[in-house]
Amino acid sequence: MATAASEHRNTMIAFVYRLSKWTAILGGVLLLALTLMVVVSVAGRALIDFGFKPVPGDFELVEMGIGIAVFFFLPWCYVRGSHATVDLLYMHAPGWFRRFINILSDVLMLAVWLILTWRLWEGMLEKKEYMETTFILLMPVWWAYALCFVGAVVGCLCYVARTLTQLGIFSEPEGWAVDGSAGH
Repeated sequence: MATAASEHRNTMIAFVYRLSKWTAILGGVLLLALTLMVVVSVAGRALIDFGFKPVPGDFELVEMGIGIAVFFFLPWCYVRGSHATVDLLYMHAPGWFRRFINILSDVLMLAVWLILTWRLWEGMLEKKEYMETTFILLMPVWWAYALCFVGAVVGCLCYVARTLTQLGIFSEPEGWAVDGSAGH
C-alpha cells in the first residue's frame, strides 16, 4: 500500500511528465505555424509579379521558432526514452552495467541541462539589458531566449524526475510507457 508521501511524489513525477508532453505539443503547433508561414512566404515570392509579397522577417521567425520548438520537444523525447542511442556495446553489456550507464549518462546530461539553462538565463538578461532586436522585425531577441529558457527548465525537471525514478526513489506514472529500445 502506497503512503501519502509516495503518492504525492508520484503525482509530482506525473505532473513533470505531463508538462513535457504539453510543451512538446506547443512545440509541434509552433512548428506547424512556422511551416505554414514559410509556405505563404515562398508563395508570396513566387507571385511577386501579381502583387504578393513574402512574409517580412520570415527567416528571423523561423530561426527563433525552430530553437524554441527544439527546447520544447527535447524533454518529451527524453522522458519517453526516444532519444538517439548508440547500442553497439550497450546491448551486449550485463543488466547492472546498462543500469549504471543509464544513471551516469542521465546525471551528466542533467549537469549539461543545468549549465545550458543557466547560460540561457544569463543570455536572456544580457539581450534584454542591451535591447538587442532582430534586423527586419525589430523583435526583441530576449523573447526567444525566454521561451527557450522555459523549455530548458522543463528539461531539467524531466532529467531530475526520470533520474530519481531510475534510482528507485520515485516510480514512473501509472500507465507510462518508455521506449524499451532506449539506451545510451
